[in-house]
Amino acid sequence: MDSRQDVLVRPESNEFQELLPSIPSERDAMNLPLHLYKGIWYRAHSLEDMMGFQRHFQALDTDIILATAPKSDTTWLKSVVFAVSHRSQNNKFPDLTSSHDPPRIFATHVPYFMLPESVRTSKCRMIYLCRNPKDIFKSFERFYKGIEMFGPCWEQALEYWKLSTEKPEVLFLKFEDLKADINIQLKRIAEHLGCPFSAEEENRGVIEDIANLCSFHHLSNLEVKKTGEGCFPQVENNAFFRKGEVGDWMNILTPSIVEKLDQVV
Repeated sequence: MDSRQDVLVRPESNEFQELLPSIPSERDAMNLPLHLYKGIWYRAHSLEDMMGFQRHFQALDTDIILATAPKSDTTWLKSVVFAVSHRSQNNKFPDLTSSHDPPRIFATHVPYFMLPESVRTSKCRMIYLCRNPKDIFKSFERFYKGIEMFGPCWEQALEYWKLSTEKPEVLFLKFEDLKADINIQLKRIAEHLGCPFSAEEENRGVIEDIANLCSFHHLSNLEVKKTGEGCFPQVENNAFFRKGEVGDWMNILTPSIVEKLDQVV
């Protein structure tokens, strides 16, 4: 959903060009412009892509939609879900970097209310991964005001959490829980996707195999992650990997910033 492959002249391009000057804008932590549309902050190209995505994407009931705030270990979640949903009976896993077998898996940072109608009315499974905001922000003053890509992140998290209590198709996960006990969370994910682990698979150590395959160490050392550009122009693949740690904010944030963030969140 953040693909740059379809940025061509589309029917909504004129509408987008007329819209952009009329909506509020601010600068982000990298001094790049962000634009406020329906309460959410976007880069210009992301907003244009999102508008095209809203109009043209047709969801299938078998699709899997993964939603996160930026820098919430989206790459890890994608790898875990891919391995769980594409595992075979002989304990073989497809190449995490190349397979295109169904079910289709899509990842997005947009809030639920901005997803296409076809997603919201389908029976596709959704997983939202929430991470402590203290571990994901770059610039405190902007983040504190919600001025971050696809922010404010706490509004997004609250929306998906409420949905998870109302719609069985939505699973709400916490990054910290994944780190604390990956095996239990893998079982939750498998059950949610309709492909629970059998007792025989558990005895064969399939859950542990997936945990190892999708570990931070293994993923960050894949050749495709070390070299080459990703889906965003001039952004290398290795930029999508941070430390993968819980609570690193304690080494960075001052007590006053922590207090202000706690008050907001």
